[in-house]
Amino acid sequence: MLSRGFCRTFGVRSPCARPVASAIKFKACNLLLYASTSSVSPVLTTRDGMANDDAIADLKPVLLWRYFKDLTQIPRPSKHEERVLQYLKDFAAERQLPWQQDAVGNLVIRRPGSGGGEGAPCVVVQGHVDMVCEKEPSLDHNFLTDPLALRRDGDWLKAIGTTLGADNGIGVATALALLSSPPSAKLPPLECLFTVDEETGLTGAFNISPDLLTGRTMLNLDTEDWGEVFIGCSGGGDMSLVVEVALEQLTSSSSSLSPTNMTVHTLKLGGLLGGHSGLNIHEGRGNAVQLMARALAAVAAAAGRDGWRLVGLTGGDKRNAIARDASAVVLVAEDKQDAAASAIESLLKDLRTEYGTIETGLSLTLTPAAAAGSPAEALPPALLPADAERLLSLLRGLPHGPLKFSHAVPGLVETSNNVASVKEVPSSLPAHRRYVVVTSTRSSLMAALEATRDVIQGLARLGGCVEVQRGKAYPGWQPDLDSKVLKVTLDAYRDMLGGNQTAKVGAIHAGLECGILGEKFPGMDMVSFGPTIKGAHSPDERVRISTVEPFWELTIKVLERLADVRQ
Repeated sequence: MLSRGFCRTFGVRSPCARPVASAIKFKACNLLLYASTSSVSPVLTTRDGMANDDAIADLKPVLLWRYFKDLTQIPRPSKHEERVLQYLKDFAAERQLPWQQDAVGNLVIRRPGSGGGEGAPCVVVQGHVDMVCEKEPSLDHNFLTDPLALRRDGDWLKAIGTTLGADNGIGVATALALLSSPPSAKLPPLECLFTVDEETGLTGAFNISPDLLTGRTMLNLDTEDWGEVFIGCSGGGDMSLVVEVALEQLTSSSSSLSPTNMTVHTLKLGGLLGGHSGLNIHEGRGNAVQLMARALAAVAAAAGRDGWRLVGLTGGDKRNAIARDASAVVLVAEDKQDAAASAIESLLKDLRTEYGTIETGLSLTLTPAAAAGSPAEALPPALLPADAERLLSLLRGLPHGPLKFSHAVPGLVETSNNVASVKEVPSSLPAHRRYVVVTSTRSSLMAALEATRDVIQGLARLGGCVEVQRGKAYPGWQPDLDSKVLKVTLDAYRDMLGGNQTAKVGAIHAGLECGILGEKFPGMDMVSFGPTIKGAHSPDERVRISTVEPFWELTIKVLERLADVRQ
């Protein structure tokens, strides 16, 4: 097998060099956007190839940036990682590196130790291959088929109108650059673990095969603050609250409303920052779902019970992103239109006062979509007033934002909740519809996490939800200040910067796979670090270019020290 031949070439025997169950088979890849034609570097077809090359021109380390650019050209939404996994398999086959894949899709590529590190214990280098797919509402972009367009903005690399996928593409590209290191490089045996579906439920980590890893020291490359080394993270859990509402078709005999004087209006709220529902939750950013519910309540107050109806509502998208935009369709009586418009203008002014220093792009508009006097049959069915009030009350009443800060770690959010989205889904009952409200709760304390979810479940009952789906919570990662790899990392950081400078050690209010992998592989000693990435999970995502090279240097220095370790 290639694994044995490769290891004989290097003259090593290590746990990482064991034969693998998966056959290594190099075959032409005919998947969209990806074609492997060279043993030196994969070639990707892209609409904006030259512009993307210009965006990373002269950036160092060259290999890391080249692989990252490759990743931005391969569509890799969560649960659709087939193309990027094929790219990784071809990468391994071209370099005669053994790979192994488990049933859920996680992939590990192994590289023997070299340059004096042949006898060192195996080190796991871990990142996830999927990315959060968010775009500007006006952009025509299909994340299942389209590559990203890159641009450089000073010291930042961004994508045009979409998330960049630096979370966690930079970590994956770093692992690929390590695997491409020359035989003379001083490195311990490596198991580069590429997990799937991290962003929508940590599915890969939860279902990882127990025989996929042998190493018990791990570098997780999925954090986003250069200068900090993380040794702990929050746990989390999602909930879906299902609200059943009844619909009415307005007729002259069905209510006091006259359908002939009702006008369809579109209410849109947008331009918010959004962002990561853990890392940005403490910043007081606007939540489009809750602000839309507030706007609809303003319309209701201005128009009165018989002066309006709610037709439809949607807002937010990903469970781990703060909602950036929302929209609703309403019916407004002709004699209440001025009052409703005035209420929205007044609310917009209030919201700009509340959020203006941070949410500078906030917009809120109420626009007629049809002329008054439309025939009754042209009007869409609307929610019964009591059901509309019940839905809006639930959306406004759910907790959102930081709920408690840690008493042990100053400034660390301990527990938070994100009201992530509200979506329409069909109902099995005639003349009914369902709304699914998704919430995402995080906490570094599992008892506090479940207590918060108990509160949300209680609010769902009060709101008359017909179903509450309470997903299994994932564990946090408890800090270990006596960690051996932490000491190695801090020493390497200090030596790299010189003097008495050292990294800040802390925990992060976000879900990392470390907590789950630590449970799956007892005795795993872990740290997490990365370059500076801002705006993750939003189209404003960007990576600070000047932090990538020192991040790479730190990774190399840590591994060089680990190459000297002997069991």
